[in-house]
Amino acid sequence: MNPDRPAILGGAPLRPDGPPGWPPRDSAVDAALRALIETGDWGRYHGPHVEALREALSAMHAGANVHLCAGGTAAVELALIGAGVEAGDEVILSGYDFRANAANVLALGATPVAVDVRPDTWQIAPAAVLAAFTSKTKAVLVSHLHGGVVEMPTVRAACDRAGVALIEDACQYPGAAVRGRPAGTWGDVGTLSFGGSKLLSAGRGGAVLTAPTPAGERIAARIRRYVGRGNDLSPLSEMQAAVLLPQALALAERTAVRGGNAATLRSIDGLKPLAPPPAREASSGTVPAFYKAGFQYDPAAFDGLSRERFCAAMRAEGVAFDPGFAALSTLFSAKRVRFEGDLPHASEAGRRCVVLHHPALLTGGEDLAAISVAIERVRAWAGEIAAAVPVSSTSQSLEL
Repeated sequence: MNPDRPAILGGAPLRPDGPPGWPPRDSAVDAALRALIETGDWGRYHGPHVEALREALSAMHAGANVHLCAGGTAAVELALIGAGVEAGDEVILSGYDFRANAANVLALGATPVAVDVRPDTWQIAPAAVLAAFTSKTKAVLVSHLHGGVVEMPTVRAACDRAGVALIEDACQYPGAAVRGRPAGTWGDVGTLSFGGSKLLSAGRGGAVLTAPTPAGERIAARIRRYVGRGNDLSPLSEMQAAVLLPQALALAERTAVRGGNAATLRSIDGLKPLAPPPAREASSGTVPAFYKAGFQYDPAAFDGLSRERFCAAMRAEGVAFDPGFAALSTLFSAKRVRFEGDLPHASEAGRRCVVLHHPALLTGGEDLAAISVAIERVRAWAGEIAAAVPVSSTSQSLEL
């Protein structure tokens, strides 16, 4: 057997044990879990851990008020409620985004207004945001995705001129900085996620960040009124807070490690990173986070191999590449979402984005080296992979 033959064609995988798992073993998290058993805090309504996590996250986010909740999706919905979004309002968001953001807007009876993304970064385009404002616009919801960075100063200025709220979804971006400010603090309200695959992981959980200002306190007060039902409608548990706290304290160091390792993948033909070049990051005070390291996949650089087959071949080698999000235009009908034009770049992102899961960027070593080796192996055999590997239909029905 040819030792270079790809695993998807029957060869030996580069990483037979598969990609690094997540969350990793962490002695500080292990100690926190043992302490929960000893103290009984794992089963309490109230204890020290939720408050300690809230204080740590506030310190990381320029003194922001922190409301902890049950998940990142819940955090975005609470942010919308805090911003005063109601039935009949419009909320501008990217045509390439996690589907839950549009679904959250719809759940409040408001209309998502999808706009195009920048062609180079596939992040929401500030000019498209500006062009979409109407008398019904109540908020703009922006997400930093796949290591990319939204131009927050420009979007912030546009929202200020229009008098609408800015919601900054930093669920993929904890520990990042944008133009010298912590991600999640550019908006009137920001969100974080602690889902099972996230950089800060508790299986589930999230947080809403509001500025320590009168306007921020009004948003926080709306959220408190909404969730206050005698018990909190959407709580984070003591057990979750206890395992998140040591991860939060280690986040800055781990962000630096992931960023340095991601920089080694910037010169691969056919995979253009969505993150800005490191030199530009340093000069602007921007520090990306890499929950998913995103790339613009060019099939022509892989002998016409489809994105789906490329990802399947990389997975077979034990390297965790996956297709990115679907464009919102393939998930929602125009009866539910207002699309500002054809959104060609968002559609392109939905067809061509690939993402590398972050655990390999933290471990480095063989896990990191295997990425480039696997990519070149797939490139060398792309023609045979295309001919031999079936791909199930990836079409997605519109939600009516």
